[in-house]
Amino acid sequence: MQKLLILALAGFVAQLVDGSLGMAYGVTSTSLLLLLGIAPAVASASVHMAEVVTTAASGISHMRFGNVDRILVRRLILPGSAGAFIGACFLSSLPGDVIKPYIAIFLFLLGIYVMWRFLFNRRHAVHQPNTSPKFLFPLGLSAGFLDATGGGGWGPLSTPILMSRHGMETRKVIGSVDTSEFFIAVSATLGFLISLGWSNVSWTWVVALMIGGIVAAPIAAWLVRVIPSHLLGVTVGGMIIFTNTQTLLTGFSFIPSTWHTVIYVFVVLCWGGAIGLAVYRYRKGYYQESSSHR
Repeated sequence: MQKLLILALAGFVAQLVDGSLGMAYGVTSTSLLLLLGIAPAVASASVHMAEVVTTAASGISHMRFGNVDRILVRRLILPGSAGAFIGACFLSSLPGDVIKPYIAIFLFLLGIYVMWRFLFNRRHAVHQPNTSPKFLFPLGLSAGFLDATGGGGWGPLSTPILMSRHGMETRKVIGSVDTSEFFIAVSATLGFLISLGWSNVSWTWVVALMIGGIVAAPIAAWLVRVIPSHLLGVTVGGMIIFTNTQTLLTGFSFIPSTWHTVIYVFVVLCWGGAIGLAVYRYRKGYYQESSSHR
């Protein structure tokens, strides 16, 4: 029961962050499941099955708050779905114990990317929105593939790139990415079910993640107008880095155990320092785009 409550809380927090930032539900939830000792393919499959429901709730909430660009959503769906299906089939064919540390590396690097992107990006470029299929197809395909193989990646890749190159206001990018993620979750789930089968998925975990995500979805759609995206992005990036640090330290035996505590302390200090710097810069008006759009 305690584990189920933890999973439901994780689903709530992950969806709260994902719905208000446009990323991190899959990365956060998958990182926690890997930390609990679940195989990468099963963890990613469980998260994507939960996302079928949570992303639907999130998309409906964002549409009600007017946070969705329908053209952008339509042009992301096809390549993102194809990439997610291929990625799910690819991951399911790999041995769990072998791939787990490398998936953790991917998630760790995503955490660094998220933190760096939101801490040091002062303002987003302002130009005409780019909804060209030539731009969105490779973005959707690669983000969908990485999302399925890593249990997260659709938001961390799509949201920052669209925010920096698409020229749309922040809430439109976040709402559109979250809404399109429903189709990516469905495609990845189909790929996992074909490759893994129904028996390898713990439906109890899936339901626990779903419940937490459903409760958080409407709250997150409202928070997207309130909380500065840069501050939340730095917090999420640090959380992803810290969560995957343990997986990396236990997965690679060449790192002496006597170093583990020092590494944990270093990661926490860097995380806290980054949050403090983000708060300071926000109060000083450094993040100009975030202030104007929120």
